[in-house]
Amino acid sequence: MGIEFVLDPPLTDDLRASIVALWVEVTNAGGAVGFVAPVTPAQVTPVAGAALAGVSEGVDHLLAGFDDGELVALLFVVSNRFELKEHWRVLKRVMVTPKYQGRGYGAALMREAATVGRALGLDALQVTVRGGAGTEKFYERLGYRETGRTPGALRVAPGDDRDEFYMWLPLTD
Repeated sequence: MGIEFVLDPPLTDDLRASIVALWVEVTNAGGAVGFVAPVTPAQVTPVAGAALAGVSEGVDHLLAGFDDGELVALLFVVSNRFELKEHWRVLKRVMVTPKYQGRGYGAALMREAATVGRALGLDALQVTVRGGAGTEKFYERLGYRETGRTPGALRVAPGDDRDEFYMWLPLTD
């Protein structure tokens, strides 16, 4: 059928449960979305709740992708909560269900995020990427450029520190 995007869908109990389930699935498949596998719904639920609180308050946005009614992709468009940075936002928790990867849904999600950013009147979007997985190449293909990196900022396991990349997409000419 294909992916359809909804900005700020109603945060029903079913959608909240689907978000947690997707987050667990993506993490346990090796996705870098704030946790290290293995992870359980009990670990993800409070973090998801905090992210969704920002959406409920209208400060942040949820961009959700559905395929035939099933949640298959999402990201959060997060405010910096700082007056001098109101002209740009951070994209967090970019994820696509592993069973639908390879269909172009990730790229479609990021293109839709840029469309949303422009509609919100933003000048740019930033995404933070965990080093070691090669995902920065995905963002580069979509026009993002590395603007900085913090060496060893993310400790995914004892003796396994990863760089944190900062990637930037201008939305204006």
